Amino acid sequence: MSTTPEAQESQRVATNDAVRKTFEIAVKLSCRPVITGLENTPDTGGFIVASNHLSFLDSVLIQALFPRTVSFFAKAEYFNQTGVKGRAMKLFFESVGSVPVERQRQSASVEALFELGAIAEAGHGVGIYPEGTRSRDGRLYRGKNGVGWLAVATGLPIVPVGLRGTEALQKPDSRMIRPTKFEMHVGEPLQFEKLGRKHPLPARRAATEAIMDSIAALSGQERVEKYNAPPAEDHG
Repeated sequence: MSTTPEAQESQRVATNDAVRKTFEIAVKLSCRPVITGLENTPDTGGFIVASNHLSFLDSVLIQALFPRTVSFFAKAEYFNQTGVKGRAMKLFFESVGSVPVERQRQSASVEALFELGAIAEAGHGVGIYPEGTRSRDGRLYRGKNGVGWLAVATGLPIVPVGLRGTEALQKPDSRMIRPTKFEMHVGEPLQFEKLGRKHPLPARRAATEAIMDSIAALSGQERVEKYNAPPAEDHG
């Protein structure tokens, strides 16, 4: 018996919500995280989460713990592996809101930023790491202008997030996950004037710096006034 597109979509949403809720419960039971500020998530409309980046797991932790779906880019190979494990992995990443992206594309590229902006302007939540890649030494590096571009191009609220201790969940270059306590602090949304996609560079840079100041206050990290360079084989 066939089902209508509406029924299929309803089933998809219900499945996604169930997967996210299950992962949320598992994280809270196994890690006992300290979480503050989730009430700062906008109830309706598009929004942009801007977070520091310490671990490969940061995206799925934010996606599982936020009250609304937050779409992050994830490598396309997570969605196209075969077998039972591959199907389970695809279901998980789709359920938490991940968007497949080819490995060679950079999350800060113009094409990717346009895609994130379009998702947010359609009324959804998206996530971005202003540093561009994980901090390997625990310090907070200078923010790249992609987050500032999103802020002033869309005029949507920017929700800053400060993560603490997530690097201990999975050591760099390791596949082993060790449940341990971490913190996630969500700040009050920042609002910038909507200037559209073609806007002056100083406005973009000023927005980026304001966002990084908020992230630093939430994460408590030592700051570095240079950009973070990814290692040759970075996984997130």
